[in-house]
Amino acid sequence: MDYHLFKESPFKTLISFHKLIETLDEIAATNVDYRSNYAKALLKEIEPFPEFRTGIEDFNLIHNNETLIKYLLADLFPTALTHNEIKAVTIPFQNFTFNYTERFKKILHNAGTTFDMAIRDFDGNQFYILNCILILNTFYNQHFDFNKPLFYDIPDTNGIMKHYRILYNADFMEIIPTDKATTLTPEDIDLLMDNYDNIDLWKDKFPSESWILKGFGIVSLFDASIESAVSNLKSNLLKSEKNHTDGNQNFETIFRSIFKISDLKVGFIIYNEEDEKFVKPPYDDKKIGSFILHDMQEADCKNLLFGCSLENLLEQNKPFVISNVAKFASTPGNEKLGKHFLGLNIHSCILAPVIKNGKLLGIIELVSAKPRELNSINANNLNLILPYLVDTLERYNNDMQHHIEAIIQREYTAIHPSVYWKFRREALKYFQTNNPNKDYIFKEIVFKEVYPLYGQIDIKGSSEHRNETVKEDLKNQLEALILIFENQNSNSSLVLLEQRKFELQSFYEQLEFPLKADTEQQIQLYIEKEIHPILRNTKTTEIGETLEQNYFESLDEKTGMFYHSRKKFDNAMSIVNKKLASILDKKQVEAQNIFPHYYERFKTDGVEHNLYIGASITPNKDFDSIYLHNLRLWQLQTLCEMELEHHQLKSSLPYELDVTSLILVFSSPISIRFRMDEKRFDVDGTYNARYEVVKKRIDKANIKGTKERITEKEKITIVYSHNTEQTEYLNYIKFLQFKNILEPAVEEFEVEELQGVSGLRAIRVKVINKNKEPDSKNYSYQDLLDELN
Repeated sequence: MDYHLFKESPFKTLISFHKLIETLDEIAATNVDYRSNYAKALLKEIEPFPEFRTGIEDFNLIHNNETLIKYLLADLFPTALTHNEIKAVTIPFQNFTFNYTERFKKILHNAGTTFDMAIRDFDGNQFYILNCILILNTFYNQHFDFNKPLFYDIPDTNGIMKHYRILYNADFMEIIPTDKATTLTPEDIDLLMDNYDNIDLWKDKFPSESWILKGFGIVSLFDASIESAVSNLKSNLLKSEKNHTDGNQNFETIFRSIFKISDLKVGFIIYNEEDEKFVKPPYDDKKIGSFILHDMQEADCKNLLFGCSLENLLEQNKPFVISNVAKFASTPGNEKLGKHFLGLNIHSCILAPVIKNGKLLGIIELVSAKPRELNSINANNLNLILPYLVDTLERYNNDMQHHIEAIIQREYTAIHPSVYWKFRREALKYFQTNNPNKDYIFKEIVFKEVYPLYGQIDIKGSSEHRNETVKEDLKNQLEALILIFENQNSNSSLVLLEQRKFELQSFYEQLEFPLKADTEQQIQLYIEKEIHPILRNTKTTEIGETLEQNYFESLDEKTGMFYHSRKKFDNAMSIVNKKLASILDKKQVEAQNIFPHYYERFKTDGVEHNLYIGASITPNKDFDSIYLHNLRLWQLQTLCEMELEHHQLKSSLPYELDVTSLILVFSSPISIRFRMDEKRFDVDGTYNARYEVVKKRIDKANIKGTKERITEKEKITIVYSHNTEQTEYLNYIKFLQFKNILEPAVEEFEVEELQGVSGLRAIRVKVINKNKEPDSKNYSYQDLLDELN
C-alpha cells in the first residue's frame, strides 16, 4: 500500500510509544503481581528496541515487529472487541496505519489489493494547515474548532462504496518545537485566524519540519454510509444542471450505498398535471432515463401503467413495490407491466411517488436485475431521501416555469432586455399596492426621444418565385394525372375518363398564364373530389398501376398535392432566413456594448430589424450622439456581413435566391409606445407616423422617373432625407471601401414620391464578394474618425 504521505509538513514525525511505555514502567513498580509481572515481561521484550521510546523514523521497524507492537498496544486494542471495532494506529491525517483490528483488516481485504486508502477531498494544503492548527491548540492553548468531517470511501466485496467517518485520538502524542520553530505573537495568531486559505502565510509561521510530532495516534472508523450518501445526494441535488458532468452515475452510486444493492439503477419521470402525462426529465447532461417510459418521451398517465392496477401509487400515494417481477407477471392483470420490466431485465423494483402538499410531482424508479433485492422492507430507506427529492423537483418545476416564461418572452413578445427594467418597475408597483388583487390600472410603457434605425435584407422577387414554384408543381401533378388516364384500362368508362382528361388538360393550359389568386385552390379541390376517387375505384393496366403508385407516393402527406419545387423554395427561404437572423442576433449581442438599446427583428421574406437608442431607454447612463453614429456604422457593417454570408451560401441552396438590402435613416427622435393589445412596441402619435409610412413602403419604391426599384441584388441601399445624413453615410462608405468591404462605385439618386412623403434620396453601393470570407470585425466610429484624420 502507498503511504500516500504528503511531502510537506510542519512536523518531523517520530512514531514513539514512550507515553505507553512510561505507563508500563509505573505498573511494573506496583505490588499487583499479575499486572506487574506482565508489564515487566513486556518491558523486557521491547528493551532491544530503544527506538520505541526515542522515536521510530524507519517504518520497516514497525512492520518487522508487528506481533510485539500488538502486545504493547493490547490494553488499547482489546481482543474481545477486535471483530467489532474499526480501529488502528496511525499518524493523524496521513495514510500510514498499522495494528488493525480484525474488522478493519476484513474491510481492507474486501476492498481489494488495488485499493489505496486516502481521505476524501483532502489535499496537501489542508493537511499542512490542520497540523498547524493542532500546534496552535496544543502548544499555544488556542481553541480553534475545525470540525470538518473526514471520510474514507472504501468499496465492499460487491463493489458498493461504503463511507466511514474518521475519528482521531491524539492522547499519546507530544508536540515539541525545534530550533527552526517560529515563536508566534498574539498578532500572528490573529493574522492566521483571518487567513485560513493563505497557505504561504501558514508555511511562513510554521516552517517545514520546524516541530516534532512524537508518539502515535489512534484512528477509529464508524460506518456512516447512509448519512454520507444522503449528504452527497443533497449536494448533488443542489448543483445546477451545468455542473453535472458525470450523468446519472453519481446518483446511482449514492442510491447503491443507501440500499446496499450493487446493480441498483435509478430512473425518474415527471408528472405534467396540466396535460395529465408523465414525461422524461429534460436533463440532457445527467441522462436520467425512465424504465417505465423506456424509449417513449412521454405518455398519458391513464394508459401508461400497462393496464396494471397501481392504486397505491397514483391514488393512495404510497410506493408500489414488486419484489419478484416474474411472479408478479403471472398474476392476471399484471402481465403487461410484468413483461415490460422483464424485457428490460428488471426482476425487482420500487416505484415511489414524489409528493408535495398532496400534489404528485413525479415518480422515482429503483430497479434491480435480481429478484427480492428491492422489497417493501428496504423501501423504507426512501423516507431518508424523499424530502430532498421533493424540494429539488419543486425547484425544478419552478425553474422550468421561469425558463418557459423566458422563452415565451424571447420568442413571442417584444419585451427586450434593454426595456425590461421599465416593465419590471411597473409590475413591482402593482405588488407594492396594499391590495394587489384589486383592479390596478397599469401605466403605459412609453420611451420618448429615441432614435430609430431600420434595416432589412429581403428575398428578391420572393412572390414571383413562389408563384413559379406553385405553377411548376401543379403542372407536374397534372402531367402525371394525364399520363395515368392515358394508361387506364379500356374496359373503364371511356366517356368519363375522356371528360376528366380534357378537364385536366384545360387546367394545365390555364397555368401558361399568370397565376390567379384562387387557381391553386380550385385545382386542388378538383383533384381531391373528382380525380382521386376515380383512381382508387377503377381498374387499370400494369403500367397504369405503377404510374398510380408512383403518383400517390409523390403526394405531400399534409396537402395531398405535389410539393417538390415549392419545398425547394421554402427550404431555401428557411435556410437563408435562419442564417441571416443568426448573424444579426449574434452581432446584436456585441452592439449592446456600444450603448444599451432596444432591438427587435422579424422573419418574413427576409429579415427585418428595428433598433431604438436614446437616454430614456437607458436612463442610468449618459447618452451621447456618438453612440448613435457607432450604431449606424455597426448596422451598415452587419448588413455587409449578411450580404457576404448569403453570397457564400447561395450556391449550396436547393433553390437559388438573391437578396437585396436596405437601411432607412431617420435623424429626428421619436417616441415609441408598448401596444398592450398587440403586445409589441410601435411609434407613438401622428407626428411620428411619417417614419412608419416610409418604413412600410420604401422597399417597393422606384428610382424617381424610372421603373427601376431602388433596391438591387448584392447591393445595400441607404435611404435618407437630409444632407447631414448623406455626408455621414458617405463617410461610412468611404471607410468601408478603404477596409475592402464595399466596392468603389457609389450610386446616388432620388426616390419616387411615396404616399404623403416626398424628398427622399438614396445611396446604393455593392458589397465586395469575390473570393472573400465575411469580415466579422466590428469597426467603431472612432476607427472611422482616426482614419479620416
